[in-house]
Amino acid sequence: MEHQINNLMRVSLENLKDMIDVNTIVGEPIKGIEDGTLIIPISRVKLAFASGGTDFGREKEIPNFGGGTGGSVSLHPIAFIVIKENEVKIMHVEDRAHLAEKLIDKMPEAIDQIKSFINNFRKESI
Repeated sequence: MEHQINNLMRVSLENLKDMIDVNTIVGEPIKGIEDGTLIIPISRVKLAFASGGTDFGREKEIPNFGGGTGGSVSLHPIAFIVIKENEVKIMHVEDRAHLAEKLIDKMPEAIDQIKSFINNFRKESI
């Protein structure tokens, strides 16, 4: 026989799953009317969840059960991906963007510089 705490946790997690999906982190694209710019919001989601329960009255044929769950969801916008014509930019909401995000922003520029260096090196070798 399944314990009642399992059922309590299953129902709670199913409700959390319904609240949070991929569209919570990567939002629905917003299309600009004037110039066709596409804006995609990116958010950080924090989730806290706790569950607990107890059996009492074990001497009875059907013991009593008391339990509860609680949770918290925090949604914080961190950036917007802006796509305009053939250009893609990441615009951070905060100035203190993470190092990894800054590296990703600079990656296309770095690849172009490496390609240019290789092409110049090949031309000089010939």
